[in-house]
Amino acid sequence: MHIIHDEIGSPKITSKSTGGNSALFTIAPLPNGYGMTLGNALRRVLLSSVPGAAITAVRIDGVSHEYTTITGLKDTILDFCLNLKQVSLQKFGKEVEIITLSKKTGDITAKDIKGSSDIEVLNPDLVLSTLGKKGSGITAELKVEKGVGYLPAAQQQKTAEDGENWIYLDATFSPVRRVRYDVTATRVGENTDLDKLEIEIETNGSLSPEDAMKFSASVLHSYYDLFQKDQEDIVEPEFLSTTTSAASSQEEESEDDVQESYTPIEVLNLSPRTLNALINGEIGSIEELVKCSSAKLENLRGFGKKAMDEIAEVLATRGLSLSDDE
Repeated sequence: MHIIHDEIGSPKITSKSTGGNSALFTIAPLPNGYGMTLGNALRRVLLSSVPGAAITAVRIDGVSHEYTTITGLKDTILDFCLNLKQVSLQKFGKEVEIITLSKKTGDITAKDIKGSSDIEVLNPDLVLSTLGKKGSGITAELKVEKGVGYLPAAQQQKTAEDGENWIYLDATFSPVRRVRYDVTATRVGENTDLDKLEIEIETNGSLSPEDAMKFSASVLHSYYDLFQKDQEDIVEPEFLSTTTSAASSQEEESEDDVQESYTPIEVLNLSPRTLNALINGEIGSIEELVKCSSAKLENLRGFGKKAMDEIAEVLATRGLSLSDDE
């Protein structure tokens, strides 16, 4: 850490619930300028890199495109699709799933969505539209996927292999709804130019603000760690070199270590709980993961059978597997 912490002590982090699925985190004291550095980096990762689930496409009986109308439906199909984008979901598996929605009359709410035990609707009271008594009802299929960031509908259409009459939606997977940070001045003793960072995080309920913060910090840590693992040895001037054959051999081994590939484990798109368990166990790359045995992973804090099954499934899709147990 910064040398000033020898005088002021290490920064402390406190959290306070601000209602619902939001919490306020306070980090202080920080050296001058570090509040903005940490706050901006965490905010960007929180909004862009936390995995979640979303409805990516809908197919409605009797509807061939978003400009079609349904008798008795209060809203247009386009408005109905826009409302579907507001449904908050929690999905435990990685596979794409099709869930259904059916309603004859009255308000169509997210509670009318029926799916497997792998998917949970987090805002069941959300009103999607309304059907009049003389309406013909509505029956629809909804495609739910797990992902990271933002997926445009146009990109899905280019690679679509789902058949006809699917209406693709712009999908926002992030479970983090809002992030606000503020940097104010604080003091410790005679040091009056220190920073206090406050970060407020609101999620959709699929994970807590605390887990979102830990996940984002883990992502940043894994990328910053690349600069330490990929450092090249400093080449000494020729007139200072006293290299022997043994030393030359050692340098070659060191170069091999430097050239070893390092693929951040975040690309596996694991659940936040599984990813945190791995990173806390100092497993930050796919290469490090495949060198581990199942027995070693089971000893990690917070790593259970569900996490083990998830790891095995994700590695299998890449033609990889864990090391054999000793």
